[in-house]
Amino acid sequence: MRILLTNDDGIMAEGIYTLAKELEKDHEVIIVAPEIQRSAQSHAITLFQPLVVKEVELEGIKSKAYSISGTPADCVRTGLEVLADGPVDMVFSGTNIGLNSGMDILYSGTVSAAIEANIYKIPSIAVSAELVDGNAKFDIAAKYAKKVLEESKEQLSKSNIVLNINIPYRNEEDILGIKVCKIGGVIYDYYFMDYNEKGEKILKLKGRRETEIEKDTDRYYLKEGYVTVTPLHYDLTNFKLLEEVKKWF
Repeated sequence: MRILLTNDDGIMAEGIYTLAKELEKDHEVIIVAPEIQRSAQSHAITLFQPLVVKEVELEGIKSKAYSISGTPADCVRTGLEVLADGPVDMVFSGTNIGLNSGMDILYSGTVSAAIEANIYKIPSIAVSAELVDGNAKFDIAAKYAKKVLEESKEQLSKSNIVLNINIPYRNEEDILGIKVCKIGGVIYDYYFMDYNEKGEKILKLKGRRETEIEKDTDRYYLKEGYVTVTPLHYDLTNFKLLEEVKKWF
C-alpha cells in the first residue's frame, strides 16, 4: 500500500517520525509535512505566496521526506498532486502531540489534513496521542494506528471517509481496547487579559474550560482508558433538515 504521511506539528516532530518508522515496515511511505509547527491551522491553505518544498533526510527513516512552507492541507495537496509521483492508497496524518477529541477536530490541522485527502476521494486516518506533563505515548499510538489500518483497510479502501483515532496516555497493557464512538462536546480554550509595556491590552490563552463529559463519546472513553475511533466526513450538510429547510423558501 502507498501511504502519504503528514502532520501539523512539523517535519521534525517525534510523532510523525515514530509513525513513519512503524508504517514503513510493511508499506511504501511518502512523508510531506510542514517545515515548522502549524497546529490549530484547521483547513487553511496558502493562496497569496508560493510554497517552498525541500527534501529532508530523517535519520533512521528510509522513506522520502519533504518539508513544505505551508499548512497541513497544503502538504496533502502538494503531496498528492506533485510529490507522490503516482497514485496514493491512503493518507495518514499524525501522530499529533495532544488529543483531537470533541470539537477540537474543527480547529485541528491534523484532522483537516486527513479531511483534505477525503476531498481527493482518498481514505485517510488521523492519529493523536494524549499529552500529559509534556509527554505522549507515540510508540503505542503508532502501533494502534497500524492495527486499525490492518483491520479496516479492506473496508476503508472502499469508503471515502476519515477515521479519527485518539490514544490515551496509558501503558500498552493498561489500554482497555478500541471503542468506535461519536465525538464529544465542546472543550473551550479561554483567555485572560494582560497589558504590555505600551499599555495595550493583551489576550492570552489560559488552558481548557472543561464541559460535562457525555457518555459514549470519544472524551468519555478516552478517560476510561480506551483508544477511540470516530468516522468523519467533510460534507457538513445536515441531511435530516434539508427537505424541511427547502419548505422555508
